Amino acid sequence: MDGDSTGSEDVTHATESVAKQTVFPILLTLAFSHLLNDMFQSLIPAMYPLLKKSYDLNFAQIGIITMTYQFVASILQPVVGWYTDRSPKVYALTIAMSFTAIGLVCFGLAGSFAMLLVAVGFIGFGSSIFHPESSRVAHFASGGRKGMAQSIFQVGGRVGSSVGPLLAAFIILPFGQFSIVWFAAIAVLGAIFLSFVGRWYRRNRPQRASLLDQIEAAKQKSSVSSFSIPRRKAIRALTILMVLTLSKYAYLACMRNYLTFYMIREFGVSAQASQIYLFIFLFSVAVGTYIGGPIGDRIGRKYVIWISILGVAPFTLLFPYVNLFWASVLSVVIGLLLSSAFPAILVYAQDLMPTNLGMVSGLFYGFAFGIGGLGSVLLGKLADQTSILYIFYLCSFFPLIGIVAVLLPDLSKKIKQS
Repeated sequence: MDGDSTGSEDVTHATESVAKQTVFPILLTLAFSHLLNDMFQSLIPAMYPLLKKSYDLNFAQIGIITMTYQFVASILQPVVGWYTDRSPKVYALTIAMSFTAIGLVCFGLAGSFAMLLVAVGFIGFGSSIFHPESSRVAHFASGGRKGMAQSIFQVGGRVGSSVGPLLAAFIILPFGQFSIVWFAAIAVLGAIFLSFVGRWYRRNRPQRASLLDQIEAAKQKSSVSSFSIPRRKAIRALTILMVLTLSKYAYLACMRNYLTFYMIREFGVSAQASQIYLFIFLFSVAVGTYIGGPIGDRIGRKYVIWISILGVAPFTLLFPYVNLFWASVLSVVIGLLLSSAFPAILVYAQDLMPTNLGMVSGLFYGFAFGIGGLGSVLLGKLADQTSILYIFYLCSFFPLIGIVAVLLPDLSKKIKQS
């Protein structure tokens, strides 16, 4: 190995020594807070049938709502991660949930399309702070079991996303748009829970300072960058991960935003019933997210990524051609397989840049949000010009892009050695 790789192993070893044991209370608190954060976000697309009727919106305008809150998050998340890598803020997570609470109040009180965009902008800003910072704290609380820690953290978010349609079906649709204001009180509860995480983080900051000293010493010793493998290989690997994230979240944007409309138009189900089908899909996404991390710890993250994204392609290709029963079955299979990729992708990226955990987490969360937002607008515009069925035909081919995962270097041996 050359000097670059040897020094990078020192850096990686420094990051692994943050926690000797997995701190489950912190991970569970982060997972619960992630549940709340993503539950609030999922209320927005779950309300689209109601908003479309109330504000006489077309599919492109619905896509703009999604794009607004996801673009705010996507642009700011890498910036927030980069900043907090250098200047950690122990109560950043509490502040994040507070912005979400403000957005929920504004959304419930909004009387125009423009005010809806302002409201979802606040929610997106809250997420831009929450995701990179909470992902970093989860890494520090992992005790070296990084895949499992990310899965625990992320499964909270996926469960929250799946609960949103149920809340829309049984609370928001019957009681109207104003009922979303009630959820602001729950956001305040989440901010209180996150204050305890902030206290734990503050108590462990001396250990954090020691970590930074180790990293700096390793960097000075070897004169290397923050990558754990040679720079050119790392950049190529990050680019491949971005492409895989694009294919995954472009398809998820189709399912999350337009599955309810697909079920209503193709099978004649009611608006409430369509929310149940969306819940089934999103809950399978939650389960798949939990499975992906631990499996990646055992067999290697590259193989989880490859199987997850490329392996789901036969099912997405079949989805537009089946009846209601098989559509619901396939949605479960698709959710399980496709969602297992992201914990593996995120931890793989963190292994590539172990000294910039917040920045790399923000980069991938932000990119995922950006793809979801842009995809929602483009797919909505296309649906207006063609049909909902057509965009499901088109998106069914996206997982085939997963073939590029074969080009990823295998980091499992390197991590074990370091």
